[in-house]
Amino acid sequence: MLNVTSISRSFGDHLVLDDVSFDVRPGRMTGFLGANGSGKTTMMRIILGVLAPQGGSVTWRGEPVTQPVRQRFGYMPEERGLYPKMKVAEQIGWLGRLHGLTEEQAVTNTDRLLEQLELTARAGDRLEALSLGNQQRVQVAAALVHEPDVLILDEPFSGLDPIAVETVLAVLRERAADGVPVLFSSHQLAVVERLCDDLVIISGGTIAAVGAREELRARYGSARFELVVDADAGWLRDHPGVRIVDLDGPRAVFEATETNGGRVDQQVLAAALRRGEVLGFSPVVPSLDEIFREVI
Repeated sequence: MLNVTSISRSFGDHLVLDDVSFDVRPGRMTGFLGANGSGKTTMMRIILGVLAPQGGSVTWRGEPVTQPVRQRFGYMPEERGLYPKMKVAEQIGWLGRLHGLTEEQAVTNTDRLLEQLELTARAGDRLEALSLGNQQRVQVAAALVHEPDVLILDEPFSGLDPIAVETVLAVLRERAADGVPVLFSSHQLAVVERLCDDLVIISGGTIAAVGAREELRARYGSARFELVVDADAGWLRDHPGVRIVDLDGPRAVFEATETNGGRVDQQVLAAALRRGEVLGFSPVVPSLDEIFREVI
């Protein structure tokens, strides 16, 4: 397990990270979310040793993250950092050898990744000849070629079309299924929602929310319900302990704002049944976008 414990970091008088703690567990995809300037990239650079923390620690499997340990990490920066004049396969294989692979291993891993990422036909092309989306896929391959023990990916889906997103998703899911802990940031919340097992949301350099995806959905959606009846649901406005979120004829979304001597949602359901047929009644599971907006 990768453990981040009480990390703090300032640049001059500006506190960028303030007592940040979270875990990235083996075999799980952890989405690292925050607005621009919230401290995500700084935190990733500290994990990789590019920046030093001014407080706290980063450990892997209970031990400090030293340079030999980091050699087994896979990192994809948000800024493209590959060599534009080098050919695609040549570059990925060379990076694999820098991480300690033999030439044979590097070639084998490169060929496999190019096939998985649907880049085999571009293996002999210079990087600069590729579209931005294909260059992004090459960056993913560069982070994976040495079969890392940990993956740290900063905006891996940037510039990818929907088909390319699915291709990269499949590769990352495969690594997670093999037990690799994956930490990735992204502003594409719909993709994060589909991909992640766990979430870390950072705001202003501090952790705003952390936990398993379904746990956070339950935490932030437990008081909101959808009711569909066979007539107008306007009567719900006058029901005690209810705040209307959305009302459209027979369909209403409401929040149970107070207990009123019992569970308001059950009181609403009972009242609806007395009035006629209930076509639907269920808790509303919030989207990741709604959770993000609430905690930020």
